[in-house]
Amino acid sequence: MTKNAHMKDPAQWIAGAIRDFINNSPENTLKNKENDRAWADPLIGFSKGDDPLYQTYKDVVGLFHWTPEEIFRKTYDASDLSADQLTVISWILPQAEASKSDNRKETVYPSERWVRARMFGEDCNVKLYKHVVALLQEAGIDAVAPALSPHFQRTKSDRYVFSSTWSERHAAHASGLGTFGLCDGLITPKGKAMRCGSVVARIQIPPTKRPYQSHQAYCLFYANGTCKKCIERCPAGALTEAGHDKLKCKNYMHPRVDEYVASRFGFKGYGCGLCQTGVPCESINPVKKT
Repeated sequence: MTKNAHMKDPAQWIAGAIRDFINNSPENTLKNKENDRAWADPLIGFSKGDDPLYQTYKDVVGLFHWTPEEIFRKTYDASDLSADQLTVISWILPQAEASKSDNRKETVYPSERWVRARMFGEDCNVKLYKHVVALLQEAGIDAVAPALSPHFQRTKSDRYVFSSTWSERHAAHASGLGTFGLCDGLITPKGKAMRCGSVVARIQIPPTKRPYQSHQAYCLFYANGTCKKCIERCPAGALTEAGHDKLKCKNYMHPRVDEYVASRFGFKGYGCGLCQTGVPCESINPVKKT
């Protein structure tokens, strides 16, 4: 694209830069002997800084959850800022097919490729955050990746046991990229087996249309009471029809999965993802098919 592409079509410019990084950068690797890619072609969405959903998250998640304006003001001297001047740029990084295929065969512990995606693939995601912020700043556009901010914190939640000051899944939901499932994972048009990220920028981009009315619209259990395959897949017993027990999930991964990964694969890492693979929502929105 031309040098001034960000002025002519900022959405296309940013989406193109994200896709180019994931599809062509050597950073997108599992760092295994095959040098497999961690992520498939990404999805990108946008939401307005003054979208009412971000204020709603303070009620749903906790008062500690930032609005885009709050994290932007923590980062920049922006006395003249109004929330409608901001855009949240959100992306979905679908798991590569090889990682999904390996993990869906497992019943107790994650596959090596899956753990590598959680560790080395997330390293790639962090570099993508930095790449997007740098791209915007070079064009004279102030931007911040909330998850990389020194102000970012993980915190206790009265309702959800523990949470954080910025949720990438909630940003993606606001940006039209998916809805939540029974296991708390975000089900996107390319499924639930993914990672996500976002950047808040002082730029005005038309928001991506949200093709759903409910925050649980893409989950078969919430749509029609069927499925529940993620419950069967969970080796920690952390999933029931009541939802996701975060403590059981955490206590299974640490230290049990930690120890398994170190002894079996020979590096430090963790993950699970069994509820994200071998289920109808692994790679698609399953409700769209019904």
